[in-house]
Amino acid sequence: MRAKASCGWTSTVNDPHQHALLEKVFEFHPLAVEDTLSPRTRVKLEEYDRYVFVVMAGVQFDQATPDPFDLQTSNLYFFLGKNFLVTVHAMPSMGCDAARDRLLRSPDLLARGAEMTMHHIIDQAVDSYFPLVEELNGMVDGLEQKLFEEFDEGLIHEIFKAKRSTFGLARHIGPLREVLNILTNRPAATFGPRRNCTTGTCNDHTIRLMESVDTTRDLLAGVLETYLSQTSNRMNRVMKQLSIVATVALPLIVIAGIYGMNSVVCPLIHDALGFWVAVASMAGVSLAIVWWLKHRQWL
Repeated sequence: MRAKASCGWTSTVNDPHQHALLEKVFEFHPLAVEDTLSPRTRVKLEEYDRYVFVVMAGVQFDQATPDPFDLQTSNLYFFLGKNFLVTVHAMPSMGCDAARDRLLRSPDLLARGAEMTMHHIIDQAVDSYFPLVEELNGMVDGLEQKLFEEFDEGLIHEIFKAKRSTFGLARHIGPLREVLNILTNRPAATFGPRRNCTTGTCNDHTIRLMESVDTTRDLLAGVLETYLSQTSNRMNRVMKQLSIVATVALPLIVIAGIYGMNSVVCPLIHDALGFWVAVASMAGVSLAIVWWLKHRQWL
């Protein structure tokens, strides 16, 4: 745990002793401290008497699983006061590391206030969403190209995995847009009416991200519709072929059934050429049916 005076900044990992400092030393609300212990805490903003509690999610593709669409998420928590900032994260945060290095190189930046530091960290985290969304778009384009090149029944699983990842991104980015909108437009009692333009920039970025995610969702809907259309077309072709086979076989079954009755009045029943006449009749009727189907352009 590290702390700085004036613009105090603390970065913690998921350690019970360090979390105890949040409640005992910093005297943060127990419910807010409890939220930092749960990885399923939703993205949100809560205002307290002397600080603001902000939760945002960091998202990346999970490299530990064979599924390329699996997402790995980790929450980043902020306790922002008038002259301090405490961040809590269970996994390494590039935004926090970059902000720390920046402050160590230029300590005068602390004079801009803790709010500016939080905005810088959020901006870094929001920017990390862009390559993620672009990579997801590229994978969806690959699914679409694969679908047109060669139909694969197993592709439906990839499509739904991509939809799951897209909805997961939207579930994290959508609430973050609301949080940044509050930070930009609604003054908090802790800070007064002043707001830094960095938050507005982050808010604009989240709007662009949501538009990209919505585009990906529309593209996936089109890919799924194309897949279902191809499946329906393949089924129609199979049914058409089976119908043709049944249509051609029907007169053969009728002729064979008639001659299979062993009736004494059947023509050529006792003739030595009767069998071949029946076979020739079957072949002729079949060829006539095939010619008629082609003439009607049903074949």
